[in-house]
Order: sequence, then structure tokens, then C-alpha cells
Amino acid sequence: MIKIDTKSIAFLFLFVTLFSCKDDEPLVVIPVEENYSDIYDLPSTPFNYSNVVFPETFNAFVLGLDNTPENNQITDAGATLGRVLFYDKQLSFNKTIACASCHVQEFGFSDPNQKSEGFEGGHTRRNSMNLVNSGFYQPGKYFWDHRAATLEDQVLMPLQDGIEMGMTLELLETRLSTLDYYKPLFKKAFNSEEVTSDRVSKALAQFVRAIYSFNSKYDTGIEATNNIFMDFPNYTAQENMGKDIFNGKLTPGANGTCVFCHMGNDNLRYDVAFDANSVNQVIFSGLRTDNIGLDENFRDVDNGVGEITGQDSDFGQFKTPSIRNIALTAPYMHDGRLETLEAVVEHYSTQVKPHPYLSDHMINGDETPRNLNLSEEEKAALVAFLKTLTDTEMMTDVKYSNPFVN
Repeated sequence: MIKIDTKSIAFLFLFVTLFSCKDDEPLVVIPVEENYSDIYDLPSTPFNYSNVVFPETFNAFVLGLDNTPENNQITDAGATLGRVLFYDKQLSFNKTIACASCHVQEFGFSDPNQKSEGFEGGHTRRNSMNLVNSGFYQPGKYFWDHRAATLEDQVLMPLQDGIEMGMTLELLETRLSTLDYYKPLFKKAFNSEEVTSDRVSKALAQFVRAIYSFNSKYDTGIEATNNIFMDFPNYTAQENMGKDIFNGKLTPGANGTCVFCHMGNDNLRYDVAFDANSVNQVIFSGLRTDNIGLDENFRDVDNGVGEITGQDSDFGQFKTPSIRNIALTAPYMHDGRLETLEAVVEHYSTQVKPHPYLSDHMINGDETPRNLNLSEEEKAALVAFLKTLTDTEMMTDVKYSNPFVN
């Protein structure tokens, strides 16, 4: 018997003879596509990435925050290719690191290590930010210092970083072009087997934008009330207290509280009437970079946005990340200096430092740093609220998981 090595060929041919009353009926050859099931486990019908049904709380205002460009709309085939690329260690120079190495699903697509380990054992300068709901970051800029103008730019930069993955775009294209298992994926996503860095960028960005989170305890509460300032019926008294600390209801001057930065609504305040359908109450990332008084020194080791712009007024400013699934994404801050949620809350309660360019909403009327000065009960309540933002479904959803068999 002759054995066929399916790993060495891209297509099998099934010869089917169609019977009829004519002796000269032509032979029909039907190509059967290799599914590479020994390499990755992908469903025959792609997962739904492109037509997700959001809760009603994702209203027109929220959906309007979407930063997806017209030339890279999410498709099921494109995000599927992006998923494979995201988990493939072939994308690093020595084939040891994937995007998923530093953005781990069970940790909210962040890294549990303070600094991520690169392809040769070196460590990144900053903590890896979580990727959840990245498509709803309206400014559309990425990294802690906003140096990537778009998500499409961002996804290629770690690949080319000398510490992280060590590749060049030319080597990336050459290597992926030799891997037959990418041919059907590129064909389905772009109607062509050709591998280009632009297509890699678009597919990775599609997958990252399709990582949505909206199935937390908080989501159940906001769907029931459609008002962040009302008690949620599914919350404990402690969690409702923590929510009211977060949203400013229990602390004076709403501009200085968590909701101001982490929801990006200047008019979402307890003391201001609002239309629930015209504000964001579900996307927990800001619309700006901020200096939150982590350091007092004017020219500290890492000055974030200021290092990119060269403007002293930007020194110490960093992107306000999403705090969805924050209980999963320790350690915290741009450099991972704070190990626990309790330490984060303590910073805002008592440890905001008087940096020369502290953000305005972090400053009291007398020009001193604005600390919330929470009681022990209030600090515990705020931590309890933050834990309600955890989406356990997202953590285990197979469409975001590693597709590789080995």
C-alpha cells in the first residue's frame, strides 16, 4: 500500500466519476482543501467575530467610540487569521515568543509579570497593558506613551522590537510565506495567499479589536438600572458603596474621582442630569493620557508621553488603560510597581505626589495633590467594586484561545 504524507502537500484531490448513460462522460476533479488539523484546531465555520450582539448598554454613543478604520473592518476570516498569528511563536526571531506570551487570556490579556520577557530573555521597559475592548479606545493611539498612531501600527511594533520579538518585516513575510498552513487562512481573509506585513497587521488588529468583554457582574447591574449612580440590585452593600466611591457619589468634586478618567465622560456626574443613552457607562478606559502623581521628580526615569513629544508638560503622562477585568491584570501602573488592587486604591487615597505637571483633576484648589483620603471601610469597598468588573466568560472563551494543537 502506498501511503500519502498529508503534511507535505497543500491539497488532496478526490477523483469522482459521475455515472451516466454515456461512455464518454468526462472525469470531474474536485480539490479538497487541507485543513491542517494536525497543526491548529479551527472550526469549519469560523467563530463570530464580526457580528457580535452587544448589550443595550452599548448604546449608539458607546459604539461611536469604535476606532476601527474603514479599510480594516473586522471579518470572521480576518480575525481567525489574526488569532493564529497572535499565538504563533514563528513570529519571533528564534521562535520562542508569541504575542500571547505577554498578553495571556486568563489574565485579561495582560502579563502577570512586572516586565515581560523577550525572545532572548531580556525584559521590557514597561508592564504589558491588557487588550480587552481596545477597539473602543476613542483616541485610537496605543502603548502607554501613545507612540502608535493606530492599532494597525501597534501590532507590528513588538514584532520588530529588539527585546520583545526581534523580527524585521522582511523576515516576517519570508518566514510566514514558507508555512503552508497560512495559505488557506490568508486566502480566506484577503482572497490571496500572498503574505504581506500589511495583511499581518490588519489581521492581528482585527483579532485584538474583537476581544470584547461585557459579561461581568457590573454589566448585569448596569443593564438592570441603566444608571451607574443607582444601587445595583445584584450588588452587595459593600459593592454598591465601592461603586459610589468610583463614580463620585460619596466623594466631593466628581472631577477628581475614578469615573472621570476611566469612563471619559465629562458630564457623567452625580450632580448633573444625563441621558443614559447619550453617555458611556460600560467602557472603562479614558480618552486622554494623565499624570496621576506616581512620581515627584520632574525628570524621572520614565516620563511616558513627554519622551515622545519632547514637551515638559507631557512628562509623567501615561495612557489610562481599561480597568475591565482589573482583578486579573496585576501588577499595575505602567511599570507594574503596584502589586495589588489594595495598593492601587492606597495610591489614590493617600499617596498622590506633587509632580510639577500633575493632571488638573488630580489637584486641589490650593494646588496640593488631590488624595481621596478614604477610610479603611471605603478602601475595601472600592476594591470589592473593582472585582465586579471581572468577565469570567471572556477568560475561557475558546474563540480567543490558543488554536495550536501543540
